[in-house]
Amino acid sequence: MAIIEFARNKMNIKKATSSEFGNTGTPIIGLITEWNRDGKLIKGTDKDLGGTMRLGLYVAKLKKDSLIRKIYKSKSVQERHRHRYEVNINYKDQFEKNGLIFSGLSPDNKLPEIIELKNHPWFVAVQFHPEFKSRPLAPHPLFSSFIKAAKNH
Repeated sequence: MAIIEFARNKMNIKKATSSEFGNTGTPIIGLITEWNRDGKLIKGTDKDLGGTMRLGLYVAKLKKDSLIRKIYKSKSVQERHRHRYEVNINYKDQFEKNGLIFSGLSPDNKLPEIIELKNHPWFVAVQFHPEFKSRPLAPHPLFSSFIKAAKNH
């Protein structure tokens, strides 16, 4: 939803939407019908469910000098996914020219994993599920970082 809001209000794509909501606008987010995983092509079905589902652990490369790289203290991360829709990478340059940074990408640079807002104290949005790797006494780094930023703000 952050991607759609940014496209509508910062990039002036007034009908930006997701194909999940129908075909009445510009699909900034769409159903993925196929992708490669470990060299194997995964294709969709005739039931319009995309390439089944992007499910499980996937690697994301983290952009140098990004907030997300500071949070993780790493050049890459592995996070768990469970979804059928992806951000359309063809809009990447347009988003970045307007201040939204694609700070985490799949190793092949085709799937946006993490976005940030340039010049914002803490705005991070992710495609994966950090709650899957969080525990009461061992919170996910995103949650700890957000709470610390809120406390400091």
